[in-house]
Amino acid sequence: MGNNTNINDSNLPINGASDSDTTMNTEIKTTNDESNQSLNSDINLKINETTIDYNILSKIELLSELNSLINSQDIETIKDNVEEIKVVFYKKLTSEKDENLKAFIESGGLEEEFSAPNDDTEEAFKEVYNQYRNKKTELLKKQEEEKTINLKAKYLIIDEINELINKEESINKTFQEFRDLQTRWRESGLVPQSEMKSLWESYHHAVEKFYDFIKINKELRDLDLKKNLEEKIDLCEKAEALLLEESVTKAFKTLQTYHDKWREAGPVPRDQKDEIWERFKAATSKINKNHQEYFDNLKGQQVKNLEQKTALCEKVEELVKSNCSTPKDWEQKGNELIEIQKTWRAIGFAPKKDNNRIYQRFKDACDAFFDKKRDFYKDAKSLQKNNMQQKLDIIVQAEALKESTDWKKTTDDLIALQKQWKEVGPIPRKQSESLWKRFRAACDYFFDAKAEHFGTLDTKQEENLKLKIALIEKVKQLEKSDNDKETLNQLMALQKEWSEIGFVPLKQKEIIHKDFRDAINEQFEKLKIENKERDQLNFKTKVETWSNTNSKGKLYAERNKIIIKIKELENEISLYENNIGFFSSSNKSNKMIENINRKIEQAKERMETYKEKLKMLDSADDE
Repeated sequence: MGNNTNINDSNLPINGASDSDTTMNTEIKTTNDESNQSLNSDINLKINETTIDYNILSKIELLSELNSLINSQDIETIKDNVEEIKVVFYKKLTSEKDENLKAFIESGGLEEEFSAPNDDTEEAFKEVYNQYRNKKTELLKKQEEEKTINLKAKYLIIDEINELINKEESINKTFQEFRDLQTRWRESGLVPQSEMKSLWESYHHAVEKFYDFIKINKELRDLDLKKNLEEKIDLCEKAEALLLEESVTKAFKTLQTYHDKWREAGPVPRDQKDEIWERFKAATSKINKNHQEYFDNLKGQQVKNLEQKTALCEKVEELVKSNCSTPKDWEQKGNELIEIQKTWRAIGFAPKKDNNRIYQRFKDACDAFFDKKRDFYKDAKSLQKNNMQQKLDIIVQAEALKESTDWKKTTDDLIALQKQWKEVGPIPRKQSESLWKRFRAACDYFFDAKAEHFGTLDTKQEENLKLKIALIEKVKQLEKSDNDKETLNQLMALQKEWSEIGFVPLKQKEIIHKDFRDAINEQFEKLKIENKERDQLNFKTKVETWSNTNSKGKLYAERNKIIIKIKELENEISLYENNIGFFSSSNKSNKMIENINRKIEQAKERMETYKEKLKMLDSADDE
């Protein structure tokens, strides 16, 4: 530029850049590497900046919101919203599937047989989400193309800065062109990450050469330095404000843009360069520290997640070893496994190197449990069918007995059937409830009828008790007639009336019967009737009572007893008659013979009495 460049260069920066800028470049490189590393990790942390609570929306509403965002908003700005919608949608979908599975199991189905119903909203969601992914892919491709174009543009700007050195124009005009080129540099956009270091080195080299050659006047230089200082103070304030940001990842990502702007800003007054850089670096260090602590804590939580998931794997493996011998056992253990699976889903990721391994272990243990459960039910099906047939047989028997009025025997039979029912093993769950209701209905029918019968019977027995008490009084008040036979007939009629009245309550039976016999016997004492005749009359009354009350068992028992007595008397008579032949004729023996003959006659009389009673029994039995 010839003689026009004669300016005092003591006020110009050495090499055209401050020491703080050089240090800053190193700091930026480190933080960029950390940013790239964290962003490329398997943990995809998203920031939801929307005010919409997607959790309260239905699946249809979430689908509509996703479609609206994709078709009305810039793809790059809706990334966080789209991912949150996706998470909420699939949580709701999983929750519905869990509910359907639970209902399926409660209705008697097996978990391994469950098949989730088709959900049209899921297919529609996938289709809309794929549209977003395609647009995102296109955007990334376009951005890479733009970065390549920007790279070329920036290298052209560097060439133009280098060309400024060879121009022979006024300093003011040349410097303005330089400022315009710097503006174009800042506005030319992002470049590929892999080219950034080389690009910045070329840019700074060109700027340093320009400052070394130009030697701009002090007034313009001071103005430029002041403007750069103001820009960097603003960046310091913005960086410090990021310390209040709740999301450390958002603060970290935003800080990277501030570092880009710091690099683009020019030098500041030499006496303030260290101060302003230390301020910016302090805010940067705190944000970087928070970011690092966040990921350290996240890694620590992932280690805890691994420990919890390992414990769950061990629990499932213990369930697999359980000796379940009944469907009830399998149902209990199956419910335990479902709860374990719910807990598993609530736990976050394990460390990346362990995540797939621990998941596979858990899945293998769950599969082993359900395989074992499936084998049990496969073997149990034939047994359950046999048990079901046994219970059907028991039901048929119970239904055949329910109309019976043989209360005692039928009660015993039904109780025995109930015991058999309990001893029969399990049957298919779908039939269990219906068969039990059918069996219980048959039993309830009989026992309700029995209760109704004996309820009525109790009332009838109370009425009979009153009638028999009145009859006892009637016997006691009976006045003896001059004709004993007539009085006897009256007593016989009263005894017959007694036998026809029927049963009384069991607890009064013995007392009331004794009172009646005492009253009858008292009347018999007043009559001139031999004991034999009285005995026959009493026996006849007893037989008539048994006959009228349909007490066949008592008739048969009494008949057998009398037959035995007759045989005993026949043997006794035969023995006496044989013994007479052993005695010789003498006064002493004659007396013994007379005594034996008397005993033979007495035995024959008793035998005749028993034979008459036997005739009464046979006659009553024929009736």
